Amino acid sequence: MSDERPIGVFDSGIGGITVLKALRAALPHEDLVYLGDTARLPYGTKSAETVTAYATQATKHLLGHNVKMVVIACNTASAVALEPLKKALAPIPVIGVIEPGAKAGTRATRSGHIGVIATEATVKGGAYVRAIHAAMPEAKVTQAPCGLFVTLAEEGWVKGDVAEAAARRYLAPLFKGRHAPDTLVLGCTHFPVLARTIAKVVGKQVKLVDSAATTAKAVTEALAEKGLAAKRKGKGKTRFLATDSTERFARVGGIFFGEDIRAKDVELVDIMPG
Repeated sequence: MSDERPIGVFDSGIGGITVLKALRAALPHEDLVYLGDTARLPYGTKSAETVTAYATQATKHLLGHNVKMVVIACNTASAVALEPLKKALAPIPVIGVIEPGAKAGTRATRSGHIGVIATEATVKGGAYVRAIHAAMPEAKVTQAPCGLFVTLAEEGWVKGDVAEAAARRYLAPLFKGRHAPDTLVLGCTHFPVLARTIAKVVGKQVKLVDSAATTAKAVTEALAEKGLAAKRKGKGKTRFLATDSTERFARVGGIFFGEDIRAKDVELVDIMPG
């Protein structure tokens, strides 16, 4: 079987492009449509009801592009909107970033103590704690909100004195003492671009888990299981959609994507109901 329809990916903004990049690497023959809701970011400071409403609008827009699967490349939206979207979009598969990252964290830990850094909303919602305990009931989970990392990533300040100072401020309390976590889940799709700075602060002994790579693996497995993989011989196409400022999306998005994105290749869309 073969399904040539694209995979839809959405995030509150640009950070989810780390997931898109991982998907592009893992699934080179697939067409991908990425929607960044840049007009309304960040989702991490908004209520669960608002995030669910925004996520529903984003997925409805992606359905208009005849997608065969939806990937929620946003930890906050995955935490609060995954189950409602699964029910609403069935039988179209919907995959979030939290469960793959949580499972990878349990596989990586040696001591059973796992750290999670994320936005304030993701930390408060406790989705990573629940997902980690579902896979490893005996695990100890310590969380820390690191909201400024989102801003630093969006500005491209991913290394240097400012990024390192923020990392030390956030992470020093988490990794103080003999019984600190031995594994750190990067629970926001913005955070992988800061991985080198984070690793410098926490030390080589701490295993970093990138939810983008683990999500790409989960998508690959789901495509195979459901017979939805594209069989085309050539390279798949990537389409970019944004709800605001295509120029900024292209400029900052290139940092996350690892290659240049031209502003003229980003389509400005309106996903608001009405």
